[in-house]
Amino acid sequence: MRAAPLAAIFDVDGVLVNSPHERAWREALAGFVDPTGFTTAFYQANVAGRRRLEGARAALEQLGGPQAAVRAAEYADRKQALIDQLIEDGSFEVFPDAMRFSAALKAAGLRLALASSSKNAAAMLGRLSLPDGRTLLSLFDADLSGREVPKGKPDPALFLLAAEALEMSPAQCVVVEDAPAGITAARAGGMVALGIARLGDEALLREAGADLVVTSLDQVEVAALTTGRLCTRAATEHAADA
Repeated sequence: MRAAPLAAIFDVDGVLVNSPHERAWREALAGFVDPTGFTTAFYQANVAGRRRLEGARAALEQLGGPQAAVRAAEYADRKQALIDQLIEDGSFEVFPDAMRFSAALKAAGLRLALASSSKNAAAMLGRLSLPDGRTLLSLFDADLSGREVPKGKPDPALFLLAAEALEMSPAQCVVVEDAPAGITAARAGGMVALGIARLGDEALLREAGADLVVTSLDQVEVAALTTGRLCTRAATEHAADA
């Protein structure tokens, strides 16, 4: 890493929250195209991390839906209605490792931002409580989620806006992402990319250019991160024993 990170920028769905977005995208396909091909791997490769309309069009095109460009907006709207209802019903949960990791970074003095393509981030994080009673949303100094940008991920525009909101240079930011499009965006923006592989997709995240890929954020050494090294606790312990 080129500079000690002073800020961390988080995607939300699949990183902080086990959200019903994939479910909503799949169920909303009824009437548009056969949803059989909409697997988790398909979602990660074609929809996750992208803006709503872009994800809708990509899904319909890849699944062979007729008039994908014309019907994408209708599909996206149906998906949004479903996700709004699922969130209202509380059909989501925090990833415990992500709660611990974000709280540890905040305690270590890093500034934190949310930068998800989803407009539902605040609605979910505002309903999740930390052990001390604060909301998970309260840990973050800026929320750029759902902000309109000229291009969505894998373009770095949203992450660059997050860095600006935190008053940090891109080189001082580490991005925490679970989607290849997000990893590509982080690297394109000159930021360090930390991939969290919750779906056995380590190879996809590495291919996208992640500086480090873990299967749990508990594996990341927070103390090393604040001094400019992105590594796992195991790597730190191994170096100390050498």
